[in-house]
Order: sequence, then C-alpha cells, then structure tokens
Amino acid sequence: MAEPPIIQVEDLRKHYGPVRAVDGINFAIDRGATCALLGGNGAGKTTTIAMLLGLLLPTSGQIRILGEAVPRHRQRVLPRMNFSSPYVDLPQRLTVAENLTVYARLYGVRRVRERLATLGRDLDIEAFFQRPYGSLSAGQKTRVALAKALLNQPEILLLDEPTASLDPDTADRMRRILIDYQRRSGATLLLASHNMSEVERLCDQIIMLRAGRIVATGAPRELIHRYGRKDMEEVFLDIARGIQSGEVLE
Repeated sequence: MAEPPIIQVEDLRKHYGPVRAVDGINFAIDRGATCALLGGNGAGKTTTIAMLLGLLLPTSGQIRILGEAVPRHRQRVLPRMNFSSPYVDLPQRLTVAENLTVYARLYGVRRVRERLATLGRDLDIEAFFQRPYGSLSAGQKTRVALAKALLNQPEILLLDEPTASLDPDTADRMRRILIDYQRRSGATLLLASHNMSEVERLCDQIIMLRAGRIVATGAPRELIHRYGRKDMEEVFLDIARGIQSGEVLE
C-alpha cells in the first residue's frame, strides 16, 4: 500500500476581502521529495507557506501534514518541521549563538552545544557566533537562518529563498549542505525561489502559481520540454507572462 503524501493540500483558499491571495489550490508532496513553489511577486507563495506553518488561517480548504490537520493540530507537527527565510529577522540584540540556543531549546534539541558546533562548522558561521545578530550582513543572516532551520533535524523543511544574498560560491556550498541533509535524513523540502538554476538543481517537482492559482506542475525537465524552452528561467518567464505551452514568443 502506497504511503500517503507527507503534505496534502485540498481546495486551499485565503482571501483578504476582494483579494484572493490563494484561490483554490490542490497539491500533494511525497516523503523525501524536493518541491519548488514558484511564481512572481504576489503569486501566493508566501501566503501558502504561512498557512502550511499554521501562521495564517485559511479562508477555506484543508491542509494535512504528517497525517495531521493543520492548523487544528499544528502543535503535533511543528516540532517535526522548520522554516528558513532571509526576510524574517531574529532578535537583533542577541548574539548568533544566543539566538540559536533559544530556538534549540524551543525545539527540544538535545546536546545543544554539540548541535551548534556542528552547524557552525557546516555553515561556516562559527566566526560570528558571538556577534549580535543585528550586526550581520544580509548573506550572513541567510546562513544563520539556515542553521536555525536545521537545528531540530526536521522531517519537513520549508525554505523561502534559501540562498538569497549569498555569493555564488557560498550559495553552492549551502545547496550542497541541503542536498546532503536530505539524502541522509530522507527529509521533504519545499522551497520558494526566484533562482531557476537552483530549482533545476535541487527539485524533482515544481508547482507554479500565478494570481493565487496553480497554472503548471511537473518535474523541471518535463516543464522545459512541455514549453519548448531551454531552461526553467525561460519557462518561468512564459508562465509569469501567461504564455501557454507550445506558444512561440515573437
């Protein structure tokens, strides 16, 4: 018997008055998959992720994560998940080590010092453990956000622009860390990104949103073939501009 999806979304909607930020989407993600949630600004990506985390209440629809209804039973699944975003700041005055220690204890991480030491080495953030978080550069904050997301070794990892503000070399190292973590743990990754080369490298499933609706799904190679383009960058532009597969740009 096939294992049920680790994330199941049915007819999910989020309305703000007349604005339909998410407008009746359906998707399923299997355990161990790496899925990209893509779309232009305002497509509904961040709203969808916030509802998966139980931070926003859906207007209607259903979410099941790890077999549990969210947000009703989010307290049962949140300890087994984590989230990273360069746009969500940690307390500015606390040092990096203090911030990570607080979150490690919130997640019930054992041997906190050992876990921080491992993440410090892997993500190359040891050098600024004792610096206030607010003093870091944007790229350094991105790496700390990834460390926070990996603290509890989550079964589900939600990543919003995981390599934002990173130089190409550091971004490549962070992607390698994520790939290695997923292979070792069997974790499921859902990421929102505007970096299409990153999406092609990391993901085996893509969900494309436009104006709160799903307009295309499939593996990267499948979508590239369907739209007759050379890479996901061109596919993304087609979908964002409302061009149907098979159409030719003038």
